[in-house]
Amino acid sequence: MTDFTPQDLEFLQRRGSDPATVQYQLECFRKGFAFADLDRAATINDGILRLDADAVEELCADYPQMLSGKKLVKFVPASGAASRMFKELYSYLSDDTPETCQKGVAFLEKLPKFPFYEALGEALAKDGYDLKAETAAGNYKLVVRYLLEPEGLNYGNQPKGLLLFHRYADKIRTAVEEHLVEGALYATSGGECYLHFTVSPQHQTGFENLLKNVVPAYEQQYGVHYNISFSIQDPATDTVAAELDNTPFRDEKGNLLFRPAGHGALIHNLNKLDADIVFVKNIDNVITEERVAPTVQYKKALAAHLLQLQARTFQYLRLLEAGEVDDMMLCEIMDFAESELMISLGEEVDRETLFEKLNRPIRVCGMVKNEGEPGGGPFWVTDSEGETSLQIVESSQIDKKNPEQMDIMTHATHFNPVDMVCALKNYKGERFDLLQYVDPETGFISSKSYGDRTLKALELPGLWNGAMSRWNTIFVEVPIETFNPVKTVFDLLRR
Repeated sequence: MTDFTPQDLEFLQRRGSDPATVQYQLECFRKGFAFADLDRAATINDGILRLDADAVEELCADYPQMLSGKKLVKFVPASGAASRMFKELYSYLSDDTPETCQKGVAFLEKLPKFPFYEALGEALAKDGYDLKAETAAGNYKLVVRYLLEPEGLNYGNQPKGLLLFHRYADKIRTAVEEHLVEGALYATSGGECYLHFTVSPQHQTGFENLLKNVVPAYEQQYGVHYNISFSIQDPATDTVAAELDNTPFRDEKGNLLFRPAGHGALIHNLNKLDADIVFVKNIDNVITEERVAPTVQYKKALAAHLLQLQARTFQYLRLLEAGEVDDMMLCEIMDFAESELMISLGEEVDRETLFEKLNRPIRVCGMVKNEGEPGGGPFWVTDSEGETSLQIVESSQIDKKNPEQMDIMTHATHFNPVDMVCALKNYKGERFDLLQYVDPETGFISSKSYGDRTLKALELPGLWNGAMSRWNTIFVEVPIETFNPVKTVFDLLRR
């Protein structure tokens, strides 16, 4: 137990932090987090549904009729800076080892193919430089500086959403613009397309200015009306940092230090949305329009499958609430819960328990065959109460020293591309309080730095991991063509 000083308590009050919550976070550093208890990997026909071509086509055909009266929102986490995307180029600027120089030269040899080539040339020209002349003269580091640093495009400090991502024959699009296109193609109902971006406070104006300039043209091209909103990660969700001995970490003024708590904090942003169906997809996972058809097709199929499951769930919940369930109907509902919603019920389940398990938020998550891409995976996981459920598990949640757990991990056939469709309302049309379905015991502790000091950082349960742990979760296989992340600058050439 940490004894907070009067200065601490005043500081916590000013920033809106609950002392009891901060005390709990410090305790988390001391006790750590338990590893996930993997029961088995989720595979096709055991936790992952594979839709054949006819089923996908039928779902897509039914999708438009299912949207009557539904509000759809495309939810895009977009707050992260692009600095990690340029990690190799930053190394090139500060490191003259042969390997680093080789990567820098490889980038510059491909430079004309990147969508930001012309914009980089214009940035250099403002200061009297000619891009072609500078590259011909071998002034590579000058060119890279103008790409990354404030004197030029400042891409190393910009969010991915505002970077030029895709080159077309007659235009260049940012990642944000590609989300506008996707939203028009699968997340529109009644001509209205709602998009919500989570952004950093310092970047919100940049997003607003870009969208003000481009939205009218996209509205005209796709015949939709965009409703675009923003939110920031609430500072109240920041977590306290700790010294290596698990005591509170203090800044140079003696105040407790708080840090952003990872994407898991975005469950608070999601919880504030007024929507029936929400599509969740990362800002950098977009493809050019001529190759977007598989993404659109499977987004519609996932959403239609979700709406079908939701309709049956609501039907059964109303029957249970009205007390109109005999033994035969009870068996039907239990079979639906286990075979369609993937809920493990156990040997004996009463009507009250069945009602509670059905009356939860639902998400349908696309899963891609594992072909070496990074990302968490789908597993059957046993919780502290002995109940087994489908979960998305990151590798950091798995005990690498446990041979049995590692064996299960190696048998994973799919990984998580962050491709989710979520239903946020109950059978009465009321919004679920999503914070009631978070597993607080699934956070992460990592090592970070503050100046020249090392600290321990606490991340909240991930948005698609612990933050949605107690949702009803359905995994559906989607093709690799729907997964096109940009993790390094070179990924832009895969478009």
